[in-house]
Amino acid sequence: MRVSILGAGGAAYGAAAQLFVGGHDPMLWSPSGQSTRELAAGAPLQATTAIETSFQPRIASSAKEAVTESDVVMLVMPGNAHKMALEATAAHLREGQPVIISSHASFGALYLSKLLAARGVRAPIIAWGTTLTTGRKTSPTVVGVNSLRSKIDIATVPEAGLDEGHALCTTLFGERFVKRDGLLAIALSNLNPQNHLAIALFNLTRMERGESWGQAENVTPAVGRVMEALDAERLAIAEAFGLSVRTIKEHYAFSYQLPVASIAEMNANLHGQGRGGFGPTMLESRYVLEDAPFGLLPTVLLGRLVDRPAVLHEAGLTVLSGAYGRDFADDNDLLPSLDFAQMTREELQERARLGF
Repeated sequence: MRVSILGAGGAAYGAAAQLFVGGHDPMLWSPSGQSTRELAAGAPLQATTAIETSFQPRIASSAKEAVTESDVVMLVMPGNAHKMALEATAAHLREGQPVIISSHASFGALYLSKLLAARGVRAPIIAWGTTLTTGRKTSPTVVGVNSLRSKIDIATVPEAGLDEGHALCTTLFGERFVKRDGLLAIALSNLNPQNHLAIALFNLTRMERGESWGQAENVTPAVGRVMEALDAERLAIAEAFGLSVRTIKEHYAFSYQLPVASIAEMNANLHGQGRGGFGPTMLESRYVLEDAPFGLLPTVLLGRLVDRPAVLHEAGLTVLSGAYGRDFADDNDLLPSLDFAQMTREELQERARLGF
């Protein structure tokens, strides 16, 4: 299948590499064109470690080309680029053309549903709870893939398209997808914001000074306890909505193929295997700039809707805002476009099932 990937970061390159290995035809689109310049000039994309391959992906010169020259569109960008990317592509999506959001953030699937409804177009929207791969780009043409996740939670908008969405994702990426009970479950299944909050907050000076530091190595017992406490808040919110979602320990087990233990112990295991990775080396990291407004804030708001206050999430959002000298809640451009603050619990649940 021809799959256009909107994005050119580590997760986008990893997805493209796995598609190529699976016999599919990936195309990459970078909005500025800067990230794919060398690939467009003919350099091969190389994946290493968990995926070993080298190939020449197609490169789209515009959002229109990315959409019209593909069977499936896949959004693999930081959350703070989702609104831009969805608006750039929604005008060109055709009836029935599937869109995969990897990973889903801040009810972007509903925003795309709203954009398509304005055109009178119906297209299945598939939301993933996380990305296919972990790892980072090590150069403009090389991605180091630390791992391929063995389980990825998915839901669709509208909800009735779940079986077809699951079949499509399996065709593209193999048997690793777990059907979840609607978009709300996916909204509460992305663990990156809560995990990155603890990791970034307790290593903020390392990031600011540009130090090289091991990420899993520095998930000490104290940091691990905070991560587990954040997870308990998220699980309580999901329970109040009547939803079943993956725990942080299950997330680590399925992402990194680890035996279940405390989060500190699982990270120590990961570090001991040489797979712990490195933490951010600058304040301008997606761990904060993306995850605070597009991950922590929605969890806080969902907690308020069901009277399950996400106290640690909100405190972390406030402390990070103070450290950066900006209100990260103001950076979220998706929720205001959905009038999220005015939605009741019942309205949100209906939208999550049916879309616009």
